[in-house]
Amino acid sequence: MKEKKYVLAIDQGTTSSRAIVFDHSGQIVSVGQFEHEQIFPKAGWVEHDPLEIWANIRKAVAEALSKAEINRHDLAAVGITNQRETTVVWDKNTGEPVYNAIVWQDTRTDAICKELAGEEGPDKYKTRCGLPLATYFSGPKVKWILDNVPGAREKAEAGDLLMGTTDCWTLWNLTGGPNGGVHATDVTNASRTMLMDLHTLSWREDICADMTIPMSMLPEIKSSSEIFGYGRPNGLLIDTPISGILGDQQAATFGQACFEKGMAKNTYGTGCFMLINTGEEAVVSENGLLTTLCYKIGDNKPVYALEGSIAVAGSLVQWLRDNLGLISDSKDIGKLAETVEDNGGVYFVPAFSGLFAPYWKSDARGAIVGLTRFNNRGHIARAVEEATAFQTREVLDAMNADSGVALTELKVDGGMTRDELLMQFQADMLGVPVVRPEVAETTALGAAYAAGIAVGFWQGEQDVIDNWKEDKRWLPQMDSEAAARKYRLWKKAVTRTFDWVDEDVEKETES
Repeated sequence: MKEKKYVLAIDQGTTSSRAIVFDHSGQIVSVGQFEHEQIFPKAGWVEHDPLEIWANIRKAVAEALSKAEINRHDLAAVGITNQRETTVVWDKNTGEPVYNAIVWQDTRTDAICKELAGEEGPDKYKTRCGLPLATYFSGPKVKWILDNVPGAREKAEAGDLLMGTTDCWTLWNLTGGPNGGVHATDVTNASRTMLMDLHTLSWREDICADMTIPMSMLPEIKSSSEIFGYGRPNGLLIDTPISGILGDQQAATFGQACFEKGMAKNTYGTGCFMLINTGEEAVVSENGLLTTLCYKIGDNKPVYALEGSIAVAGSLVQWLRDNLGLISDSKDIGKLAETVEDNGGVYFVPAFSGLFAPYWKSDARGAIVGLTRFNNRGHIARAVEEATAFQTREVLDAMNADSGVALTELKVDGGMTRDELLMQFQADMLGVPVVRPEVAETTALGAAYAAGIAVGFWQGEQDVIDNWKEDKRWLPQMDSEAAARKYRLWKKAVTRTFDWVDEDVEKETES
């Protein structure tokens, strides 16, 4: 029998779908990647085409296997990681989505969330599911589809529709789709729907009833590391075990070997997400953070985390490229920012989808403040860079307050960690070292580890720890008074974005 030398990770992200082949040492062997369209039907609405995503996944897998000059017989397992709250509803008989995927950044469910909150307020379900009522999460998105797509509710109540985050959609298609596809998810993704009980790890019938979501639509909840199913003939992974699923930020936490209570990582992608391991205790935040599942390996006890979610990070750079044309390539942002010595007094608060942690204000909108005739393109670029670091500082402050323990260093990963200026400014704003690993693609790597552990390719968390290697460390260099002044002005800028959207503004932006 041919030796299984590799694990494949499918990373279904917000802007693209990737397939990455890893070897036993956790090193990247090959990558296949295809971007998908970002669809903006109205102000605040963000959608993806699930069929385009599925087509891109197949192409990415083919490209990764081809580049590595291997086939499915060389793979021990397949892991899936994904943009978490993005929600798909589809017909189980045809495999056709009834509507586009509604993306995690989408704000159309604001009215639904307010209606559900009622007199009890946005924390109505927080002790049960760890989350505030916010447009970010999946449950209200499903309700919107059932309420607004003609015929959807009737089909759902007849048992013909399925719902899930994009890991579900990927798994179901990989394992046969309408012909026996496995409808399942893992605890980390289920914990982002608002529909799962944090403590029992099962669906809450009462919350589903409040949101008028039939229980028949929901996937089975499994651990993050076990065999979910096997590839079927509709792809290149026939008979290969799909044995690991982790939401993207939990996957990065796993790939960064943050297995001890108090260890934290920050991922710089489309958004920015910091997680701190809280062990086997589900800590309820008093400072605007989310309580979430960190991971669950097979039959082991679940491990929890506190998370600070920032809606806009790398996507702000894309916006500068695509909407304003100030740069032609995302990687040019650092060069443009380096043409000036500092931000020139300019602060950019990218509340395009409202403000996430620690504010949770869906009616906030983006603002550039502090402009004078002195400012130029370089200052705008610098403000874009710094916005990510400032937002991360706000989340870290909340984490320190909730945990009662000051973080001593921050592990970082994701595409933006290649930006030296940003990483140095991040260390300056946090006042602690910022550490990047050798393999910065820790999201895909975490999913690969979860899948490989389930089939014995890796023996457990110790193999992950042994494979992790530091690449670079940034130490704080800025004078503490200067850093404090910049942060104070940032906080001042944030307040300018509050309460922007009201009924008149919504009508104006829709017209």
